[in-house]
Amino acid sequence: MSAPPRVLTVAGSDSGGGAGIQADLKTMLALGVHGMSVLTAVTAQNSLGVQGAWELPVEAVRAQYRSVVDDIGVQAVKTGMLSSADLVEAVADLIAATDAPAVIDPVGVSKHGDPLLASSALDSVRTRLLPVATVATPNLDEVAQLTGVRVAAEPDLRKAARAVLEFGPRWVVIKGGHLAPDSAEAVDLLTDGTREHWLRAPRHDNRHTHGTGCTLASAIASELAKGSPVPEAVATAKRYVTGAIAAGFPLGAGIGPVHHAWNLRPPHQGDDA
Repeated sequence: MSAPPRVLTVAGSDSGGGAGIQADLKTMLALGVHGMSVLTAVTAQNSLGVQGAWELPVEAVRAQYRSVVDDIGVQAVKTGMLSSADLVEAVADLIAATDAPAVIDPVGVSKHGDPLLASSALDSVRTRLLPVATVATPNLDEVAQLTGVRVAAEPDLRKAARAVLEFGPRWVVIKGGHLAPDSAEAVDLLTDGTREHWLRAPRHDNRHTHGTGCTLASAIASELAKGSPVPEAVATAKRYVTGAIAAGFPLGAGIGPVHHAWNLRPPHQGDDA
């Protein structure tokens, strides 16, 4: 029996299970690949926000990465929370030496607005991490943080994409989920600077969307690991995330997670407290 495609996530932990490493591994399982992890930080996190975060030493991150890649190998790498310049630069160097596509989710803030990236690390993201990306997946807040470009309407997505592409990723997905919240559609733009793919999906009236960014990036990485070209991988990932948002469920007193297993079984019908 042959092993499934292998995907490595380099990201922080979400103790509430909705985002971060936990969301990444759930997504990979749901999409039929073998997920592996390099933990970069531990957070105390729930449906209300992030109460604390503790970064792992660079040597621990590097050792985890080498342990997995040198023995098991990878068909794709995905990054999430890299809270400091030292971590960003170390991970960028590791990815640059790995012969596999890389999906870079330049995580800046949590769903609740909690900062997850030191301001001193922004330049390292721009100059070291984005240049090694096969696909970068910033949301509108992260675009503004990295480039200064603020998106107010759908045509602005092109300007945002051009600004991110100047830092060197091969492709960028500008996630427009926060744009025009009253619109019936959620619109993303995928482009390599020449080709454009406008990805549209129904906007679901569901506030339980914790983990969408991590989930999309992990879904893209999973599809790339299976051998899909970038446009097909991103389109498939968008469909998966749209279904996960539609099936998102309440947890705790705040924002619940998307439903990562929506494509495998119906949403849980029991106690939602």
